[in-house]
Amino acid sequence: MIETKVLSNRQVSKDFYLMKVAGSYQAQMGQFCMLRAWDEVPVLSRPISIYDVDEEGISFLYKVVGQGTEIFANLKEGADIRIDGPYGNGFPNVSGKIALVGGGIGVAPLYYTAKQLKAAGNQVDCYLGFTDESLMVEEYEQVADKVVINIGGYIVDDVPVEKYDYIFTCGPKIMMQVLADKVKGSNAKLYVSMENRMACGAGACLVCTCKTSDGNKKVCKDGPVFLAEEVFFHA
Repeated sequence: MIETKVLSNRQVSKDFYLMKVAGSYQAQMGQFCMLRAWDEVPVLSRPISIYDVDEEGISFLYKVVGQGTEIFANLKEGADIRIDGPYGNGFPNVSGKIALVGGGIGVAPLYYTAKQLKAAGNQVDCYLGFTDESLMVEEYEQVADKVVINIGGYIVDDVPVEKYDYIFTCGPKIMMQVLADKVKGSNAKLYVSMENRMACGAGACLVCTCKTSDGNKKVCKDGPVFLAEEVFFHA
């Protein structure tokens, strides 16, 4: 666990914040870190997807949903924070026409993913769905060829899956399930990032276990990214 400092922490919409933490990090697309800014309560660190990495530090886009993220939202510049990671198997390095599909806080890992894929010379289109209001759209437009926004509807309806070689998605399980069904019959290969509850982040506690076509696996260690047919094999 690294003890470091908050570089910035700003509110970007009603419930969403973007926090940057100092340090040097090597991260893969779609990985996450375990964060804590307290000693004893809450007991557990919080798993937060990596939004971006640069020479100054690492950034996290998060939604306030409980005690831990409420504490994060009140952190000021210079505040102490502890970080473990990056953890997990993220999105693969692929080549071709790639769609990134995010719903709600599931858009968080797609910024760094788009930036990396675009830098490698791929065509990258982002499809981002929100319930009430969009966020960070201009930032995503800087790292993608096209950004499609859907507010209050179904972002999966906007994705022409037949146009892509690969599709990466993160968001509500039902959204990813519907996308998995839509991809069937096309040539697109779909990778999904699961958002199971986690406790340790390192595969020791089994809290995040999920069923796959190859038996039970740990989302934090074996994932969070899986091929869609691994986790939606009953679909």
